[in-house]
Amino acid sequence: MNNISKKYIGIVALIASLLISCKVVRPYEQPTVATSGLYRNQNAPDTTTLANLPYTAIFTDTILQRLIREGIAQNLDLQVAYTRIQQSGAYYAQSRAAFLPDLTANAGVTESKLSDVQGFGILTHLTQYQLGIASGWEADIWGRLRSSRRASLAALLQTEAAARTIQTSIVSAIANNYYTLLALDQQVAITEQTVRNWDTTVTTMRALKEAAIVTEAAVVQSEAQRYAAEVTIPDLKQSIRETENALSILIGRPPAAIERSHLEEQQSVAVLQTGIPAQLLAHRPDVQQAEYAYRNAFELTNVARAAFYPSLSITGSAGFSSLTLANFIDPGSLAASIGAGLTQPIFNRRLNRTNLSVAQAQQKAALFGFRNTLLVAGQEVSDALSLHSTALEKMTVRTNEITALQRSVEYTQELLRNGFANYTEVITARQSLLAARLGSVNDKLQQLGAIVNLYRALGGGWK
Repeated sequence: MNNISKKYIGIVALIASLLISCKVVRPYEQPTVATSGLYRNQNAPDTTTLANLPYTAIFTDTILQRLIREGIAQNLDLQVAYTRIQQSGAYYAQSRAAFLPDLTANAGVTESKLSDVQGFGILTHLTQYQLGIASGWEADIWGRLRSSRRASLAALLQTEAAARTIQTSIVSAIANNYYTLLALDQQVAITEQTVRNWDTTVTTMRALKEAAIVTEAAVVQSEAQRYAAEVTIPDLKQSIRETENALSILIGRPPAAIERSHLEEQQSVAVLQTGIPAQLLAHRPDVQQAEYAYRNAFELTNVARAAFYPSLSITGSAGFSSLTLANFIDPGSLAASIGAGLTQPIFNRRLNRTNLSVAQAQQKAALFGFRNTLLVAGQEVSDALSLHSTALEKMTVRTNEITALQRSVEYTQELLRNGFANYTEVITARQSLLAARLGSVNDKLQQLGAIVNLYRALGGGWK
């Protein structure tokens, strides 16, 4: 067979190998998911979503904006996430370098003691000097290295999405804790005002007792209710302290007092724009993270599949080897070699089959995880929308309740002074008014929290 025939045979073999490799490695396709009805009774075609807005447009309180900026810059969980990105980036750089040949250098001196038989009775001591380089390169015929590189890239993108997920959680946690602080401040103020009102009621009861309109039981009962209101203040202040400590940790500070404004100054978003469910794939980072996890598992399955096919490696070496330093650089001491070889796994105790089976199972698990993450995202959006609607409904009713209870307190006190009402009616009316006013604070907190949760659920807070 002449050289031309050999050349053509080699070209045909190479083309055939490339065609086969196209079937070994499968191209990645984004998994199909059903997003219709994901928000439950929300089928608006408008693609405008809160997720596109910066947090400064959602949270207009300048103090809260400053706390969020500080949290993004200093939160330790987020800093840890950034180090994971650096680790994944290093692995990705290594996967790209796998396409290059390796190169090693060696130098050494070997002192040997030979037996008389080995040295033929002539040479019993041997000193050998060596200096050389060796190189090896693997041809990526079946796409194993390319799949490994794509898997590393998916892992890198996954860690970046994980950092964005942590950032959205930090933004929402800071906002929720801040609003909780404002609500606790308001509840303390309401309770302290109620205690002062009870002082007035106790004074009134004592005057009525002197006028023989009520008994001592009425005075004692009103004093007890006054103390019952006052005793809740230490618990509220303890909750304030704990919330301040938690917020301090979120923004990377030691536990300390937190500057803040007032609950009644907070402005909520006028229109809650959710966009369409399919946009969660582009905006919500944990959904992106789950898809990158699936892509990583998909490419690792390609790697496991390519392991069944032979690998082609080319090796070469060159260097000097001499028994004396004087002749070390002599042309006669130069040695070189080059070779190529195919390695085909035949029997390795089922290792490749096990790796492929495990990789395929992990790919399925990643797909299920991606779908579940998307469903949970839709649930959180639906819950936040429902919570906001419920809060608004409660706030309307609560306003009417507080107005009625304020009149009830005024009427019962007037009737008691004139001897037409029982003191228990006054106590019940004042207790109900306190509960309603504290409830109104919770309603406002619920509304603000629903906006925060919706913003996070849609994927806002990281852009």
